[in-house]
Amino acid sequence: GAPEQQQDGRGEPKPLWAGSESRPAPGGAGQPSSQQRTETLGFYESDRGRKKKRSLSDLSLLRFISAELTRGYFLEHNEAKYTERRERVYTCMRIPRELEKLMFFGIFLCLDAFLYVFTLLPLRVFLAMFRFITLPCYGLRDRRLLQPAQVCDILKGVILVICYFMMHYVDYSMMYHLIRGQSVIKLYIIYNMLEVADRLFSSFGQDILDALYWTATEPKERKRAHIGVIPHFFMAVLYVFLHAILIMVQATTLNVAFNSHNKSLLTIMMSNNFVEIKGSVFKKFEKNNLFQMSNSDIKERFTNYVLLLIVCLRNMEQFSWNPDHLWVLFPDVCMVVASEIAVDIVKHAFITKFNDITADVYSDYRASLAFDLVSSRQKNAYTDYSDSVSRRMGFIPLPLAVLLIRVVTSSIKVQGVLAYACVVLFYCGLISLKVLNSIVLLGKSCQYVKEAKMEEKLFNPVLTATPGKPVSKPQSKFKSTQGISTDENGSTSVTNQPVHQKENLPSLLVTSNSDQFLTTPDGEEKDISQDSSELKHRSSKKDLLEIDRFTICGNRID
Repeated sequence: GAPEQQQDGRGEPKPLWAGSESRPAPGGAGQPSSQQRTETLGFYESDRGRKKKRSLSDLSLLRFISAELTRGYFLEHNEAKYTERRERVYTCMRIPRELEKLMFFGIFLCLDAFLYVFTLLPLRVFLAMFRFITLPCYGLRDRRLLQPAQVCDILKGVILVICYFMMHYVDYSMMYHLIRGQSVIKLYIIYNMLEVADRLFSSFGQDILDALYWTATEPKERKRAHIGVIPHFFMAVLYVFLHAILIMVQATTLNVAFNSHNKSLLTIMMSNNFVEIKGSVFKKFEKNNLFQMSNSDIKERFTNYVLLLIVCLRNMEQFSWNPDHLWVLFPDVCMVVASEIAVDIVKHAFITKFNDITADVYSDYRASLAFDLVSSRQKNAYTDYSDSVSRRMGFIPLPLAVLLIRVVTSSIKVQGVLAYACVVLFYCGLISLKVLNSIVLLGKSCQYVKEAKMEEKLFNPVLTATPGKPVSKPQSKFKSTQGISTDENGSTSVTNQPVHQKENLPSLLVTSNSDQFLTTPDGEEKDISQDSSELKHRSSKKDLLEIDRFTICGNRID
């Protein structure tokens, strides 16, 4: 064996040629000879050679294959990573259910606002006109001839009637044959352009209508800062008419796709939905941006259902209302609906995956929509519910209602007493459906608001300010006055009509930060950040309850 090395006094190993008792003399005596050095180096080289041969023998092919077959690892060494991946899979599996629950609730909200135009709006206009006509009999008890809500109802009714008669000058048959004579690629481009134009019209249209309503109901004591009610009214009529024509062209293009022989245009139009996935999935989304896109999807799906109804009515009219032809259209209708649902599910599943958003956020979105419905029933409500849906989802029911009335009146001929009796019964059925839908939605909305613990937002303090003076901040968030009425038993009421408040004292609602995902409004964030160190470094985000603008494709707005 190799000789044992000894250590010197400093703890360092002695050379092999140094003895245990002898030390090299200062004059060079005791130094190893060249022969001893050669023997020692040869010993080390032979030892390294033996180790190298042994390592080369270990790298044989059989040993490599054996190591690959028997090699093991333990997943629990990175437990957090694999747990997160599993939760992502479970989130993607929950997305279809949570998304469809939101879509189902949102579609019925749009249906409620859409039925309002056909059922309650004519009755409200009739009551407002009756009040205006009989006002001299009762005397002028108020400075206003009509309440602001009644003025808005009359404006909506007049716009609806004028645009309906203007639509009679648009020939649907000529438009159909004009579109049918175009090539497939040209129609595909036209359909994409129409979708973009519809979103732009929806984004700007509600502003035009809101400007008209506020100009018509603004207190007269204030300094005039507008161009007048008549110009705003003509702008609103022009907008509703142009938007109705735009939707008619969309419906006509879809009708041409349904009636094409090889269905190539319909296939191309449906594939366009999957292009939407590419434009949305790989973008950064926050919760507020996803909420805007969800509202846009709800509006788009409901609009597609109405367009399919218009297409079916036009086709059934051409085939003399033959029920057998309805089954011919049924597969194409199912394909359009199924492709829309599949695209929404895939899009939302991957957006939530890439942005680490949980599926529970859709419950928060649903609670925010429910809060809009509940708050519109309060006494201090500042808008009608149909207008609230328009602002939130970009769904404006007036142009779509004008087009549907135009198509129904041109497709169905009413002749005789029995036909008019059927029309009256159908109208009563629509009113019953509207009332039933409103009752169910109100009950569900109260349930969703209670589950989200948003009841305190209904009791927010109302701040008042005189014109020209800034609004002072509340001294305490918890000193509030109830904004809704209470009966004798102490139960709150959210279904009463709004009361007339003082004209020159506009109310301002203060939002609370009860929900974790909701942040404070931009106007109050600066003051709150000075008072609370916890909110000092919070980024400025908009409250979900304040998002009332329709954005194109739900893209992020910085």
